[in-house]
This record gives sequence, C-alpha cells and structure tokens, in this order.
Amino acid sequence: MPPGLKSFLQSWLINTLAVLVATQIVKGIHYDGWDGLLAATLVLGILNAIFRPLLLLLSLALVILTLGLFTLVINAVLLYLVGRLIPAFHVDSFGYAL
Repeated sequence: MPPGLKSFLQSWLINTLAVLVATQIVKGIHYDGWDGLLAATLVLGILNAIFRPLLLLLSLALVILTLGLFTLVINAVLLYLVGRLIPAFHVDSFGYAL
C-alpha cells in the first residue's frame, strides 16, 4: 500500500471515530446510517484539507487576537457545512456544531 494512501485512510478512520464520538455526546449531531457517517467524514476531510487553510489565512488576525480560539469557530463552520451538504448527516444548528 502506498504511504500516501495509508496516511489518508488512517486520517479518515480517526475522523470517523471522532465524529462518531461527537454524535454520541452532542444531541444535535446525528446520522441516518453508516454510509451517511462515512460520507460525512470523507467530505469533512476534504473540506479540512482544502478550505480550512484558506479560512485560517483569511481570519489570521482573529486567530491571533483570540489566541487561537477562533479556530473552533472555523471547525464548527466546516462541520455545519457538512451537515448541510450530506443528507444522511444532520447538524441541527450552528451551536451544536460549535
């Protein structure tokens, strides 16, 4: 197995477990089936790889001003966006994503 693919699969597995734990802890985040959970974590990984660095760069002043706490808001925005994009994965409100 190529090292890049192995790294991607490990990252996807860790993301899936993290989102699974989040669905058990936070009542406003839920999924319809395993396919919805896997699709949501795949899209979340893609958004984190592409848009998160761009959002961090655009909001660098806020990140520095809040000593990095604004990254929680960026992560919540991406999770809420995944809830809107994947029909089998639901995030009830931005507050639950945060």
